[in-house]
Amino acid sequence: MPRTQRNDNFIDKSFTVMADMILKLLPANKKAKEAFAYYRDGMSAQADGEYAEALENYNEALKLEEDPYDRSYILYNIGLIHASNGEHNVALDYYHQALDLNPRMPQALNNIAVIFHYLGEREKEAGNDDEADAYYDKAADYWKRAIRLAPNNYIEAQNWLKTTGRSQMDVYF
Repeated sequence: MPRTQRNDNFIDKSFTVMADMILKLLPANKKAKEAFAYYRDGMSAQADGEYAEALENYNEALKLEEDPYDRSYILYNIGLIHASNGEHNVALDYYHQALDLNPRMPQALNNIAVIFHYLGEREKEAGNDDEADAYYDKAADYWKRAIRLAPNNYIEAQNWLKTTGRSQMDVYF
């Protein structure tokens, strides 16, 4: 049974009803509508922590979706799942694919920075200060790009950039 027929909480049902209405009204071809249905089911499964099911739906959506902008969000969500499973290199690959299709995606830039920061912390704990600094510098580069696109977001990253001396900019726009 499709996930959209199994939703039992009010918010999921409301989202599903609205998404179905939008889907029916959109001037899109059958393939695009089917891609959206898989994407919607993937988001629902992901929200429920059903990552294997979410990945199946996202992969089906990728097979059907032709619009680069829409594909970027599918790839981004796949990256989120891999990051949450600790598969950082796989997540980085999906985030970069998303950015190739949509370079104005600050959330992908932020998530890449978060992974590099995490890897830097791990190297620092292991006593590898040079490797840690290299990861921190990569994190700083990605956070600066994200902040330029969304200057009111990522306040903690902005503070980290300032306190570590990796940025002297007070305003990013």
